[in-house]
Amino acid sequence: MVASSGASFKSGGVRRKAAKKGLIFTIMIVGSSGSGKSTFVNTLCESPVILRKDHLDAEKAAVLKTVNITPTTIEMDEDGLKLSLTVVDTPGFGDNINNEPAFADILEYIEHQYEEILSQESRIKRNPRFQDNRVHILLYFVQPTGHGLREMDIEFMRTLGPRVNVIPVISKADSMTPQELNAFKKKVMEDISHYKIPIYDFPYDEDEDDEETIEENTELRGLLPFSVIGSEDEIILNGRRVRCRQYPWGIVEVDNSKHCDFSKLRYMLLSSHLHDVKDITHDVLYESWRTEKLSKEGHHDDDEEEVIIDG
Repeated sequence: MVASSGASFKSGGVRRKAAKKGLIFTIMIVGSSGSGKSTFVNTLCESPVILRKDHLDAEKAAVLKTVNITPTTIEMDEDGLKLSLTVVDTPGFGDNINNEPAFADILEYIEHQYEEILSQESRIKRNPRFQDNRVHILLYFVQPTGHGLREMDIEFMRTLGPRVNVIPVISKADSMTPQELNAFKKKVMEDISHYKIPIYDFPYDEDEDDEETIEENTELRGLLPFSVIGSEDEIILNGRRVRCRQYPWGIVEVDNSKHCDFSKLRYMLLSSHLHDVKDITHDVLYESWRTEKLSKEGHHDDDEEEVIIDG
């Protein structure tokens, strides 16, 4: 059984106004240098969000033995849904012998966004221009070693899992054969279960959710960790334009679900599960952090006004 960051609950608490610039959604990308994060983000957003200069930032961060947390916001239109997507990159992560300071920096960044929400809740007069910058999903890039999770992978996800929806991703999945990839996926999930690592595992309630939701979440849960291939190169194949990686023996299509899980992960992130992870972020993860913080400070959780947050 995978330790889940989600829970069965009825949505409530926060009411949302329709954001003029689109629905606000934030994804954090974490992984070692060379794991394919930059190409993945640019493929996901279909635009050069992370430029080559960011690799210099990673080198600089490595020298300083820290991580350079860099948010970038772009406006997108997904099948008519206006989306204000913020991608938080973390160049420099995993590049040092001791990566605990990077863990702390990332955790501090995530909890700082919670601090901002709590501060807003405590104000008598709300700031009408306040924007919710909480991280809704953290994509953690697992190196395709074939040997399961490394100690760093385990400790990082265990540290961040209670504060954010963590989804493990196998980068550069085309470096493994289908058989190797399936075996590696199984090993990773066994490690996640064994070490009780809290991840977003597409939770559902058999008593309350409809059959379609249960089937979809069961399928997506079975794909964990998602295998992805990134490429900004396109070719014309049978009269259609496809993004792919070319090899002497053939091509691997980025958006072909028979080749990798990229298309299903993208649809889940930017469409089908967008509201679910936002709800879990507020109703479960933020509330857990808030309760812990107020308890430590000796406050009682009295009835408070709900906060209206754009997005």
